Amino acid sequence: MRPLLLGVLGCSLVLSVHAMYSASDDVVELTPSNFNKEVIQSDSLWLVEFYAPWCGHCRNLTPDWKKAATALKGIVKVGAVDADQHKSLGSQYGVRGFPTIKVFGADKNKPEEYQGGRSSQAIVDGAMNTLRTMVKDRMSGKSGGSSYNRQSGGGGGSGSQKDVVELTDDNFDKMVLDGDDVWLVEFFAPWCGHCKNLEPEWAAAATAVKEQTKGKIRLGAVDATVHQGVSSRYGIRGFPTIKIFRKGEEPEDYQGGRSRGDIIERALDLFSENAPAPEVVEILSDDVLKTTCEESQLCIIGVLPHILDTGAAGRNGYVEVMKKMADKYKKKMWGWLWTEAGAQMDLEASLGIGGFGYPAMAAINTRKMKFALLKGSFSETGIHEFLRELSVGRGSTATLGGGNMPKIHTVEAWDGKDGQLPVEEDYDLSDIDLDEDFEKDEL
Repeated sequence: MRPLLLGVLGCSLVLSVHAMYSASDDVVELTPSNFNKEVIQSDSLWLVEFYAPWCGHCRNLTPDWKKAATALKGIVKVGAVDADQHKSLGSQYGVRGFPTIKVFGADKNKPEEYQGGRSSQAIVDGAMNTLRTMVKDRMSGKSGGSSYNRQSGGGGGSGSQKDVVELTDDNFDKMVLDGDDVWLVEFFAPWCGHCKNLEPEWAAAATAVKEQTKGKIRLGAVDATVHQGVSSRYGIRGFPTIKIFRKGEEPEDYQGGRSRGDIIERALDLFSENAPAPEVVEILSDDVLKTTCEESQLCIIGVLPHILDTGAAGRNGYVEVMKKMADKYKKKMWGWLWTEAGAQMDLEASLGIGGFGYPAMAAINTRKMKFALLKGSFSETGIHEFLRELSVGRGSTATLGGGNMPKIHTVEAWDGKDGQLPVEEDYDLSDIDLDEDFEKDEL
């Protein structure tokens, strides 16, 4: 009989410990399955207790917590999380001891630690003070949210946080998986210190990468505490986690450094791997030159020999060399152009090329109106040496003639064929009398 009695008492004790809150209470029981919907996506003010059933202080708090929940019903939401059973929620919000009370106010991704007393009256007073502050903030136009640029209350750096695309459970597939762009995606938690440190670096990198790749490589961010669907799909366990997404391929873990320079370098490598080589375009009009050069840091211009001097095969050989160099340096996003010798004499004069030394090449910075000339051979090796020197800031430069872009003449495109010598006109001399008698002076 005694063992049976002990067993019944033991079961009663276990049941009493785990039944701290019931459906009849005004305390909302929160779990990983309903926390996001009930708390994070709510406009209400929430007070959430994280407890452990075996914790004596938690059991002491229970009657006051229930009483406060009843008093605040319809005004402030009061919830409780069994953090012993739902450890993921506890760790997500940095819970280290029990009971821990968090206040989820205007910015649900930045809950505050409740520091007030543990009596029902103190809890109600604290809740009402927070509620008044929320109302004042709303009246003044302030609001909270889950957007990336609020995860650390603003950060330093030269980037714009608007260039970091905010990704959610709703837009992730359409933007990332179904799009043609390559994505670097950061999965973050607003309370995560490392995420806050990364934020200004990520924002600065996003701005630089957007400009240098013309939007072909994009940086996004997912608040993993809110958008748990996409985060769980990719097995996110720690923060921040960065993954690389290419269309039609499995995501790849980002393994680089966390500075903006490291992130930009990796992004440009991805761009180089996935982008086609820039087109090598013939200069046919002023619009062609402006469109190509004004959108690029440098414009590489080849002045090729006249078609009569090289034929189609020779010209194609020079163009092919330029195409290979364009592919080699495509990460730089430079513009690549060519013209036939003599077709754009004003351009040649402004570059100091002037009628000889073909093929020639110049690199022009249209923003600074500076240029540099290829001194070596018009070959892959010679051009590579020339461009490598420019890439590291070496090499001699000069100011473009007149300090302005020269006049560009509209010309017809090369038809891809060998050149034809001008056809000489035949003259009919049959009607000319070459036998006329001229008076001759005798000696």
